Amino acid sequence: MLLKFAIQDFKDDREFQNLSIQTIKTYQIILGEFQNYCAEKEVLNVEDVTTNTVKSYFLYCMKTKGNNPVTINTKIKNLRAFFNYMVISDIVNEKRNPMLKIEKIKTDTKIEVFTDNHIKQMLGYYRRLKGREHSFYAYRDHTIILILLGSGIRLGELCNLTWKDVDLITGTIIVFGKNRSQASIPITNKLVKELAEYKVFCQQHFSELSDHVFVNRENKPLSADALKNVFKRLKVIMNFKDVRLSAHTFRHTFAHRFLMNGGDVFTLQKMLRHRNLKMTEKYLAIWGTALREQNEKFNPLSNIEF
Repeated sequence: MLLKFAIQDFKDDREFQNLSIQTIKTYQIILGEFQNYCAEKEVLNVEDVTTNTVKSYFLYCMKTKGNNPVTINTKIKNLRAFFNYMVISDIVNEKRNPMLKIEKIKTDTKIEVFTDNHIKQMLGYYRRLKGREHSFYAYRDHTIILILLGSGIRLGELCNLTWKDVDLITGTIIVFGKNRSQASIPITNKLVKELAEYKVFCQQHFSELSDHVFVNRENKPLSADALKNVFKRLKVIMNFKDVRLSAHTFRHTFAHRFLMNGGDVFTLQKMLRHRNLKMTEKYLAIWGTALREQNEKFNPLSNIEF
């Protein structure tokens, strides 16, 4: 089967599986890039793709495109899913699956977080815009930062958030995460107040309040790509040299502050909606030494004479 037809068949199957639009888009981008690479190497049929073909593609991604280990591992994951589907569909023989001997590459365990100074600079910038121009973008982006920092939700979850999912009375939001999972997350009174004010602003700014909490200037739902562009623009303005400005850095910062303030890893797991505790424990492994102060404060032995 021609590789381009196999990719289309795979895409149709993922749509039938009701995967998210963003997930399918990621598959299309990565598999499209892989198809173009194979075409340049005159590998047109999916059955002709070998382990060496895949390895050379990943080397090309690292050396020519400058992909970092995290990006490479994402591509490995996507190609593995594609070729596993080819095996299940009896298009590729199981023993000739080119991804069989391809392992994820090792990545650094360092996780970047925002400092107090980073956060004050970002919020201060938007506050100045709000005070001077009453700009819709300033109100929206200021609220985006607050909800990311105060809840640890993912970029896609924020884009999908609707007003019916926000309960300003009980102080909870309902998010739809990976694999269509639904979860209720508590939010602080400070965040409730900010969301209430932002909702009033949107009602006054637009003729009709959108179902979605975060929208563009046409009052249409904010896409994941548009939100990424918000952070790209902010990155240029802030010019932080020591931290990556992204939605996921806010998620890491939420986890870091939660643990530093005495939160337990089991509650954090539920807040972040990790499927297993091991994913959450990586934060403990990285920041374990920083937890010493909290251990001294809360350890049972601290207040016992012996």
